[in-house]
Amino acid sequence: MHTFESVLVTGAAGFIGSNLSEALLARGHRVVGLDNLSRGSLANLREIMDHAAFRFVEGDVEDLRVVWDAVRGCSVVVHLAAYKIPRYGGRIDTLRINQCGSANVLEAVREVGARFVLASTSDVYGNSPHVPFREDAPLVLGTSASARWSYAVSKLFDEHLAFAYHEAHGVRSTIIRIFGSYGPNQHLSWWGGPQSVFISAVLRDEPVDIHGDGLQTRSFCYISDLVRGLVAAVERVPDGCDVINLGNDREITILELARMVKRLSGTPGELKLRMVPYTAFKGKYEDVRRRVPDLAKAASLLGYHPVVSLEEGLRRTIAWQRERMTTEGARSFFPSERLLDPPGQPPETRDQRNPPPPAVQRRQAGRRSNGHEVHGGHEVVGREVVDEA
Repeated sequence: MHTFESVLVTGAAGFIGSNLSEALLARGHRVVGLDNLSRGSLANLREIMDHAAFRFVEGDVEDLRVVWDAVRGCSVVVHLAAYKIPRYGGRIDTLRINQCGSANVLEAVREVGARFVLASTSDVYGNSPHVPFREDAPLVLGTSASARWSYAVSKLFDEHLAFAYHEAHGVRSTIIRIFGSYGPNQHLSWWGGPQSVFISAVLRDEPVDIHGDGLQTRSFCYISDLVRGLVAAVERVPDGCDVINLGNDREITILELARMVKRLSGTPGELKLRMVPYTAFKGKYEDVRRRVPDLAKAASLLGYHPVVSLEEGLRRTIAWQRERMTTEGARSFFPSERLLDPPGQPPETRDQRNPPPPAVQRRQAGRRSNGHEVHGGHEVVGREVVDEA
């Protein structure tokens, strides 16, 4: 029997955050969701926005006052908000947002005496030859001249900060290194991973972009499996500070993934591929050839075992994405952004990209209270560029 907690989830309107928030509520926990909606969407929260045990705060983790207000009364904080591998912006956003956001959240966690669950990334393993990756294995990152490593560096800093707060202040933490997740509410751009843009391209009968030779391998974890692991981390009381992999250990090449998406989609015609060389990327881009987790520690500490096969997970995801593209219009709601946008053309603004559903738009016309917009469980206190890891 688990203890019912009050849980703050940063990045709550994103892919992982929205699914996790819903699962925590179903387990009887109270949830405060914090997100600035720069990449997340209120549409992801439409099923729980009016739940009596859910409160949504629109704000930014770079604002310490916002974080302190959100964390009050919470016994556990799950920190998902982050800025990923640079694509449209420079590495300065990734480094600044991830460092500042995590520092603010940990300071608030220390202040209220909460437990801390940090979403880190499999990217920290870099080019390590020790596959599958164990949590205690050496980490091998590439050259600093390649901006793509700034994400891994920022997350490693966050991990060290969690250890430091345990050593200095006794903050109990669980660091989760997430390996490629997918499923309903995933972002329909490269922000959401290759499977997301592959599905969009196949459903539109457009070419699928394959980076490099396509023989690099990844492992993909369906969201319900990942969320079960995260819920277990929330409900577990660690003695100190632990690092745990979460994902699925089935390995597949990117080319095989594209072919599987095409086969499971049931669309007519042949798969169209467009091979994109790494020289097409700005800067000195480096890819990772293999990325597979060792899940023994997750099984031991969290009782974690992924149960959804890649084929079944992709079937569910394709069905969800087909419906989303039909009902919302993927190009206007979550654009399937191309790798190579025209030079000088920025991505769409947040409001163009993620218009909230009509019910939320009506609530956003509501009253103001104490300088913050308040609409039922929705409080607006600030925003900037942050999203889930």
